[in-house]
Amino acid sequence: MGKAAIGLVSLASLALAGCGVPGQQGGPNGLERGETLLQVSATGQAETKPDEANISVGVSSIGATSEAATETNNQKINAVVGALKALGVAEADMQTQQLSVSRIGYGANRNKFEASNTITIRIRDVSKAGAAIQAATRAGANLLSGPDLRVSDPEAANKGAYAAAYKTARARADTYAEAAGLKVVRVLVIRDGGAGAPPQPMVAYESADMVAQRAAPPPVFAGSDRSQVSVSVDFALAPK
Repeated sequence: MGKAAIGLVSLASLALAGCGVPGQQGGPNGLERGETLLQVSATGQAETKPDEANISVGVSSIGATSEAATETNNQKINAVVGALKALGVAEADMQTQQLSVSRIGYGANRNKFEASNTITIRIRDVSKAGAAIQAATRAGANLLSGPDLRVSDPEAANKGAYAAAYKTARARADTYAEAAGLKVVRVLVIRDGGAGAPPQPMVAYESADMVAQRAAPPPVFAGSDRSQVSVSVDFALAPK
């Protein structure tokens, strides 16, 4: 997985308050006598390259009877699965998404039956996503959607964002303390604001027939996902 490039976005909200009763030790919010409370909220961002892709591939077949449509479809989907396995996709990374058999009630195939089988495959190397699409369509897949590009370990990707958020909060606190003629003496509380949902990369979709006609696999660009986390920190300020 690529290294995260860290960007900072600061949203500071502060509250300056006295420590309560003069002369009292261990006042509200954990403040000592003569200390002032400063509350700062900040966010941090990290950009990470997706390292896996999810693709839905499937086969739809038409037959005079439900049995005929199903048998034909089973043969085709097994060929698709075989092509993906030959490419290195493990069976554990394949999951059946939908199976259906239905009578067609309109058009040239009215009163015939349509059978379909769609599976989701997990490609653990984004650089092989195009080859997987090509292998599936060449083997007979005529249903295709994706790829859905993801970061396999979002918590690890967010580590840089967590650090960035705290550093931003501390820098803000130092700035406000300096302006008020004070200094930061303690960190009282750190509140994790959680991670926001990263924006999904935009992917152009093509029909399976268009993909199958290509001599080379379709390009799949990983791009990058941006994750964002927030933190709230309570600082104790005191005179210099």
